[in-house]
Order: sequence, then C-alpha cells, then structure tokens
Amino acid sequence: LELSLLLPWLPPRDLDHRRYYLSFLSFTVTVALVSVAAHAFAAEIPDFLTEEECKLIVHLAQLKGLQKSQILPTDDYEEAMEMIEISQMDIFNLLDHNQDGQLQLKEVLTHTRLGNGRWMTPENIREMYTAVKADPDGNGVLSLEEFKKLNIHDFHKYMGSQKVKMSDLVRNSQHTWLYQGEGAHQVMRAIRQRVMRLTRLPPEIVEHSEPLQVVRYDQGGHYHAHMDSGPVFPETACSHTKLVANESAPFETSCRYVTVLFYLNNVTGGGETVFPIADNRTYEEMSLIQNDIDLRDTRKNCDKGNLRVKPQQGTAVFWYNYLSDGEGWVGELDDFALHGGCLVTQGTKWIANNWINVDPNRRRQLRFEQEMARYAGAEAGAPGEWTVDKAYSGVHVEL
Repeated sequence: LELSLLLPWLPPRDLDHRRYYLSFLSFTVTVALVSVAAHAFAAEIPDFLTEEECKLIVHLAQLKGLQKSQILPTDDYEEAMEMIEISQMDIFNLLDHNQDGQLQLKEVLTHTRLGNGRWMTPENIREMYTAVKADPDGNGVLSLEEFKKLNIHDFHKYMGSQKVKMSDLVRNSQHTWLYQGEGAHQVMRAIRQRVMRLTRLPPEIVEHSEPLQVVRYDQGGHYHAHMDSGPVFPETACSHTKLVANESAPFETSCRYVTVLFYLNNVTGGGETVFPIADNRTYEEMSLIQNDIDLRDTRKNCDKGNLRVKPQQGTAVFWYNYLSDGEGWVGELDDFALHGGCLVTQGTKWIANNWINVDPNRRRQLRFEQEMARYAGAEAGAPGEWTVDKAYSGVHVEL
C-alpha cells in the first residue's frame, strides 16, 4: 500500500479515527498496515533502513560489546527473598486476581516474576506444588486455608534450589546501547531524524529519549510477551524525567510512549515479532492463559498469536504503547500492545529498538525539556553526551 503517511502524534481511540489519520502524509513510504483494531495499532514499513545501515549498526554494536539482557538467578536468591517484608496473606491477595479465595494456576502464572527470573509454565507450578506439598488434593487450585498451612520459606528454598538455563528465562538475548545524540555517527543521527519524521513528534522529545538499543538473539533465543513500558499512576516516576523531577516515588517505569523496532538481518528460522492479542475486541489478563496454553509463551505458542511479523532486513515496525488521554496527551497503557520475540529456530536475529519517552504527567515532561534545553546551552561546544542518553548509558531494564 503506497501511502504518504502522517502518523498522528497521539493514537486515536477507535478504529475509524485510526483509518482517518492514515489518510494524511508527511513523507512517502511503503507501508503494510499489519494491525488496525479497536485498540492495537502496528505499521510495518519495509526498507526503512538500507542494507548498509543495518550492517553498520550491527558492526557498531559488536565493537561496543553486548551484555546478557537477563542474567541467571544468583545463588543468594533464597536469602534475598527472606528480606522482603510481605505477609503471607498479602501474597495470597496479590495472586488472587478475581478475589474468590482460591488460587488457580493461571492466576499464579500471570505473576511471572514469582520464579526468580525464570519463566514459569503450568508444569513448573505443579512440580513446585508437589515438592512443597502445597496441593494435597492435586486439583491445581489452592484454597486460602491450604495456603495458610504452607511455609512460604519452603517455596523460596525450592526456587533457590532449581538449576536454571538461559532458555528458561523470560528473555534470552544480548544487547547494547548506541548513542544517537549530537556528535554521534552520521548514520545514527540520520536514523534518529528519520524516526522524528515518522512519528511526527517534537524534536526535543525524540532527541531526549533513550539511545538505540541493539539486540542479538542466537539460535534458541526468545523474549516472552511483555509490555515495553508500564502503567503510570500518580505515585509512579518515569525513568527519564526523574532526573529533574526531584520527587521521590515508590514505583518507576520507562514511559516508552512509542516503539520503533528495526530488523537488521534476515532470519533463517523463527524470530517473528508476535502480538498475541492485537486484534482482540476486549482484554482480560486471565484470558491469556487457557487450558494450559499461555499465549505469552513465545517458545511454545507463537503460532497461536493474532499477529506475527516476519523479520526482514531493513523493515521497521511501529506502534504505540499508550493511548491518548483525550486531551492531546499520553493516557493509559494500551494492553493490546503486548508483544514478544518468537523462538529463533535457526540462525541469528539482530534487531534494534528506538523508544520515544514521554511522561504522562505533562508538567514533569515540560520541566524535563526545559532543564535539558538549559543544560544544552550551558554545555555548548562540549561533547554531545549532555542529553538523556547519558542517563541510560548503563541501564539494565527488565519489564
């Protein structure tokens, strides 16, 4: 579909408006609209990067060096869990999603962090129940009374004793960050400018967002379905604006309003990007797991996802992680943007991510931009690392 595409600054809330926005254009690209639904939006843009640009990004990433995106659990897991001050009743209430006084397998599974960084499957949960004698009747459901009789330390001891492989983790990949600010390689600057034109976002927002993340998935690599950002509540801080907000907050998230994902090579086997519920009309967290089939599991169930995008060198995939608040600013998290990296069955997969960070708190975002502009003026003539890139230079974020 040949379009002159003006992608909106904020995603509209309904299907008709999304189609309306796509009738405008700021520059001409070939776009495959892979999802236009009541909530989810994703656009596939072939040849957004040239072959030479893709190879250069991979080369720069290799020169800088990559680190594991998720490390294996440490031996002191049990000790660390002992230090967490939370009552057994609080744990039960946290896990009991529908508050019916019983813990079903899928309720426990939705809290993937329960497993010390390990991706938990129904089989894992049943094995754990058996090991700690948690489910005497063997029905896979824990009542409140059964849960009260448990020694929670037995769970921690069991999890700490498990040998975990990289393939057992939520994410099995390596990554690094490449600077895109002033003074960066001309190709890195050109890509940032291209993303600016694509998203139609103000330059100061794009320039002060995260640097380019480059990710390598070897054969067997994956990333289970996840959100690129988290919900923002009044007590939540954004990673980028917390630098100048001078506010303490108990929670923090990355506030990644927009994702632009680039495929840097052609993958021999697997490695698709899956959006499990992209075209669903409604969202219910518990519906992601039905009859022991977890739609978030990208090692086993990618073929059951609603939308899969095949990696093609130079292609970009663009989507929003938040909805509009109806007043021209960032609103609630869009649950339908749930996505993951399917298992690489053959070869190696290279991708890159450009995330555009916007604080849903308009006042904090404005103050951040003002401080960055002031800092830039004060550091005129100095190397370009005055930008927010510096704040992310050593970031290790697991969402």
